[in-house]
Formats: sequence, C-alpha cells, structure tokens
Amino acid sequence: MLASLNVDGIITTNWDGFLEEVFPDYTVYIGQEQLLFSNPQQIGEIYKIHGCASVPSTMVLTSDDYQMFNDRNAYLAAKLITIFVEHLIVFIGYSLADRNIANLLRAIASCIGADNIEKLRRNLIFVQRLHGDEQPGMSDTYIAIDGVQIPLILVKTNDFSMIYEALGSTTRKIPARVLRYCKEQLYELVKSSEPEKKLCVVDIDEIDRKEDVEFLVGVGIASANIASIGGLGYASLEAEDLIHDLLHNDRVYDAQQILDVVIKKAGRNSKNVPVFKYLRAIGINSLQEYKASGLQLDKWVLRDYKDFKLKTYARPFFLHSRHKTTAEIISAYTAETAAAHIPFMLAEKIDRDCVRGFLIENEHKISSKGPYSSYIRKLASLYDKLVFGW
Repeated sequence: MLASLNVDGIITTNWDGFLEEVFPDYTVYIGQEQLLFSNPQQIGEIYKIHGCASVPSTMVLTSDDYQMFNDRNAYLAAKLITIFVEHLIVFIGYSLADRNIANLLRAIASCIGADNIEKLRRNLIFVQRLHGDEQPGMSDTYIAIDGVQIPLILVKTNDFSMIYEALGSTTRKIPARVLRYCKEQLYELVKSSEPEKKLCVVDIDEIDRKEDVEFLVGVGIASANIASIGGLGYASLEAEDLIHDLLHNDRVYDAQQILDVVIKKAGRNSKNVPVFKYLRAIGINSLQEYKASGLQLDKWVLRDYKDFKLKTYARPFFLHSRHKTTAEIISAYTAETAAAHIPFMLAEKIDRDCVRGFLIENEHKISSKGPYSSYIRKLASLYDKLVFGW
C-alpha cells in the first residue's frame, strides 16, 4: 500500500535502504552535501537527512554528529523549512516531543511569524500509535514551542493501513516521477538554442527512464470500455482492448485489420502493445516471414528482451528476487513491483500461465492511469512475446 502512493517526496532520519526499494524511481539525497551541488525539485525525492548506511561517513549517530549536524546544515534546514511550508506533511514514527521536529517547527514559526501560524493547520499531520486505553481517532491540537502555539492534526491508530488508504485516495493523473522529469528539463528547454531537439511526444504513463526524454507535454483521452466493436470500427481500438484480447481471447478481431490499422494507432506513443498474437493469426511465425510480409511494425516487433526491463529495478531484483520463482515474486511484492521484477528472470524460467493469471487479476490497473500502470502493460507485451513471439 505504501509503494502505491503517489506522494511528492519523503524525508527520513533512517539509515537503511527500505524506502529506496519501495520508491525506486525517486531521487535520493543523502545529507546536505548532495543537496548543495544538485538541482532538487521537491518532487519524486527522498531526503535522508541523517545520512545512509550505504555511505557510513554521513550517518548522524553520536552526540558529536548531532552537534555537527545542527552547526553545519543551514542549507538543509532552509530546504526543509520550505518543504514544510509549501507541502502537506504527514509525520509517521516521530513523537511530538522529538527534538529534531521541535527545532524544525521552531524555525518555521520564526520565519512565518505568529500572525500566519494558523495557516499551517492543515499542513502538519502527526500519526501516533495508541497508548493504554486510547481509542483510534483524529483531532485538532497544538504544540507549544517557545510560547507559540503551532496548530496540527493528530491521528492516533495502530493500523497504518488506514493512513495509506487515505493518502492513496488523493490520486492524480501525472506520477510524481514524471513531474520531476518535467521540472528537471524545463530549464534546459528554455535555454536551448534548438528547442525542437528537446521535445518528445509520448504517453505520459509510458516513461520508465528519464534518460529516454528531455522534456514532455502530454494530453490524453480516456477511452471507453468497449465490449465489442460493432459500428465503431477498428480505428477506435486502443492498447487496453488488445491486451484484454491477449489475455482472454474473446474479442474475435480480424488479425489483419489489427495489424494494418490498430497497432500503429494504439501504439503511437508506446511500444507496449500486443502484436505477436496477431502475426501468428495470419501465419507469420518467424522473423524471416515477418520481414517478407512488408508490414512496417518494427517498433513493436523488433524489441530486444532487455527493452522490457526497468533499469531502476536491476539491483533490487538481483538482491532479493533472482532465486525466486514467478509465483514467489508475485506473492512477495506489490503488483507494480512484481511486474517490474519478472522481466529480469531468464525467459525460460518465467511461468507463462502464472503471468497470465497475474495480468488478469491486475487488468484493471492497465487503464487506471496510476503511477506505475505502464509496468503492467510492459509485462503484458512481454507475455505476448514469450507466448506468441519467436
């Protein structure tokens, strides 16, 4: 549930790598030094303000470390103050009495002044576990710092799944990782003397790596859920319709029409469109037969196996999944993470039936426009290649 959230960013004092695994597309900043010489966008980022175990020298651990942290991290403190003022912040795992939190809130109160302090009421949400006979609930309260009453919302519960459900309900069309790509590249687009070389038109949900694009602007139209094509013609079909037919084989499409009319349209901004099922249906069973057919579908047919892999998941797969079966990967992770791990398996070890069942179970996510829906579509295209390809 946590992994499915489309949050702007995460601030943590933890040293471990858990959050990087849950949000592999987010950019990680360790301590102040990485922030100083970078271009943070305040979206799609993880701030490890007390360092990371991967770089032991950055870890804030001893009393001397804490003193140095307070003395030398003026830029980091200013950055955090900006984030706290401009974003809604949910505190999980911190006490209201935590000294680091109190210092931040003190600095915020000093910056915005007592007259504006009430504007923070909906910006600060503290989640705390229950104590004794306390009952779950939510209330408005205040924390007093240097005589200033700072308003906040206090949530008390032992079941954090309710918190994640509430955060997950505030969905948006554009994933945080894509918004970050846009912000990073906007400056390059403006200053470029050849802006046309910085532009790319692509389905916004199909962006897996920021290296694939410079800057993008996208507009999409939600397609209807078509049970049949009567009267509408093949031109109305989209990738979701072809994936449904791939998984259920119940649409009785004319394969030649699909190849001649639909593939290029449905896949105009994406490679993740089933094609091999329909090539087989018209008797094309090899690369040689495809080349002799005269069909101009290289974008979808001539895909290397590595094209189905997401680079950011290479290390997590190697560390945690390389010895797992397809079923074990599916049961161990969220649907989105499982869909990203499976393509790293050796092709002959991927259980086709297991993948099909997994895709059917998560078919609703293909057109959901969630932050990782493209992962499911990519796996569906890999399934098409594994079952019907050559």
